[in-house]
Amino acid sequence: MKKLLENNPFILMEAAIVEQLRRSGEVHLHETLVNAPLIYDPEARDVMGAIYLEYMRLAENAQLPILVCTPTWRANRARVRDADISDTVNPDAVSFLRELRDSAGYDDTRVKIGGMIGCRNDCYRPDEGLSAAEAEQFHAWQVQQLASAGVDFLLAETLPNVQEALGIAKAMEATGVPYMISFVISRDGHVLDGSSLEAAIELIDAGTSRPPLGYMVNCAHPSFLCPEQQPRTVFNRLIGYQANASSLDHCDLDNAGELKADDVAEWGQLMLTLNQSYGVKILGGCCGTGIEHLQYLVTHRKH
Repeated sequence: MKKLLENNPFILMEAAIVEQLRRSGEVHLHETLVNAPLIYDPEARDVMGAIYLEYMRLAENAQLPILVCTPTWRANRARVRDADISDTVNPDAVSFLRELRDSAGYDDTRVKIGGMIGCRNDCYRPDEGLSAAEAEQFHAWQVQQLASAGVDFLLAETLPNVQEALGIAKAMEATGVPYMISFVISRDGHVLDGSSLEAAIELIDAGTSRPPLGYMVNCAHPSFLCPEQQPRTVFNRLIGYQANASSLDHCDLDNAGELKADDVAEWGQLMLTLNQSYGVKILGGCCGTGIEHLQYLVTHRKH
């Protein structure tokens, strides 16, 4: 993973998975585990697999590396046990993605599989975040399961609270697997708990003996970063952005009954500016995005 980052100025990441599934009308998402249990239903597994494969195919045709992540954002120990499904759902999800990649003949040096986790509680409520000590203990089970299954990297996404992010980083560093930490930010470029990205990065880098490969932002429109207002040092460590398609606030998107998305070209140009002017290497999509968003990035990137 480190070599991939060093050798590639532009790396694709998946666009939305869960939202594509929700709007397809073809599958039923689990109330608490979202899309993780779909791997055990042959028909639903195929529907979800087709979304992943579409993203992989785009990257392959463009001769770009791509990062794809397990459908395990909510598959922490507490939720898995309450849901009464297999407690091997995390490693099983890794196997699902590996089989998809291999069956399509994609090179494991170009398609990297990440083990994904999320915060314990609401990703838009930083006040519900865990302390660093609580988070390290709570998330260790899922982190260890994903690491033991042989993922290429670990990723904690949509984190609104920096203390919980620190605890997750500590649990991840203990595995020896490369890992990344991804925050959700508000439209002023700060983590939802009010921390600046600079302070958040400094805290976690200083609080770990093996710091993250880098940091990301996800579940926020690219305009939210306000890159021209960020200290330049932030971009020494901010390596990825998975952006929402809409510039609406999180609360408006969370309660929306229909798909919300701004102009794809406007979104794409903001994303490409992050890559070309600020060196953010990993670009992908979050809420409201699909293959057309990744296609825009591929078509309009500078070679």
